[in-house]
Amino acid sequence: MSAAAPGGTGRSGGAEHFVSAEPFDPYSIETLSVEQERYYLASQWRMMWWRLKRHRLAVVSGLILAMLYLVVVFAEVIAPYGVHSRNVEYVYAPPQTVHWVRDGAFVGPFVHDYDVTLDLEHLARVYTEDESRPMPLRFFCRGEPYRLWGVIPASFHLVCPAKGGVMFLLGTDRLGRDVLSRVVHGARISLTIGLIGITISFLIGLTLGGLAGYYGGWIDGLVQRLIEIIRSFPELPLWMALSAALPVTWSPIGVFLGITVILGFLDWTGLARAVRSKLLALREEDFCTAAVLMGAHPRRVIARHLLPNFMSHLIASATLSIPSMILGETALSFLGLGLRPPITSWGVLLNEAQDINAVALYPWLMFPVVPVIIVVLAFNFFGDGLRDAADPYRTD
Repeated sequence: MSAAAPGGTGRSGGAEHFVSAEPFDPYSIETLSVEQERYYLASQWRMMWWRLKRHRLAVVSGLILAMLYLVVVFAEVIAPYGVHSRNVEYVYAPPQTVHWVRDGAFVGPFVHDYDVTLDLEHLARVYTEDESRPMPLRFFCRGEPYRLWGVIPASFHLVCPAKGGVMFLLGTDRLGRDVLSRVVHGARISLTIGLIGITISFLIGLTLGGLAGYYGGWIDGLVQRLIEIIRSFPELPLWMALSAALPVTWSPIGVFLGITVILGFLDWTGLARAVRSKLLALREEDFCTAAVLMGAHPRRVIARHLLPNFMSHLIASATLSIPSMILGETALSFLGLGLRPPITSWGVLLNEAQDINAVALYPWLMFPVVPVIIVVLAFNFFGDGLRDAADPYRTD
């Protein structure tokens, strides 16, 4: 039903103008396209996901991190050997080359066995590939037995050497242990310590930063002075001093937990300041004042009304903080003040490559630095993408 607008026909003899008498619905199908409706009705997290998907480098980095943490969960399955398995006949064996073609025909992936001779002049073993003895690689196979997550007995592996043969794709160390297998097992400790440490840091930063930003006054002053004291110490020497204070009689698990707690307790300052600055701005908003007037407890105001308004920014900040903890553990273990054998982490593996003579003769011992670089870059790129996606003022 439409009605003519008053004055629809003027002195100029123009056409009569009609308007709808129905109430205007801004979300109706007639006024909004499907895409516009999805955009205007989307939640903050959905819009953040849409923006993140357009950041290709962040998406690729996220996929790399997802695969690495999948390795953490199934390290025993992916590693061809156990973390402490030794092959005493192949000490400091160089990496084997994977071949696909033999005598002009494609036969699948295989490696050649080693011929080992002793160089009495240089007191070293000399390894040469014996091309007459190809050893095909086996996939989804039964190999060295293990306990999955230390509980479930199993022997299934993603890839195995040929029966009666060996496979050292990244060489071996001074005890004849496969470097690739140790790098895979070391990922479990190095990547886990970052997640546990950032959880501790996140809880402390949210609590102290939230109290300082919401209450202000002497609480804010006390928290700020504490932050300034912690940040005034050089980071690495402080980590080294606290790590050296851990008792040498502690078990490897106790040392692991101690290092994690130290990293978490020293990395919360930046997050606490970010939370404080956000709460100082948001506590004066109308929705916060309304919640206080309705009798909401300060804990509820902070947890239900203030923190959710910038939680996406906090997640991005936490993602950017994980690499610093991984680097901290790697540095401490490399210096001999962090994790110690029999625990295996990337820092512990690099500790074995401190001797420049060993690195010059056996450069494959430095390979554990490669996953460290990949993880740090992936976390930084992914964190940058999350930070851009969480920015509500971005229009792209």
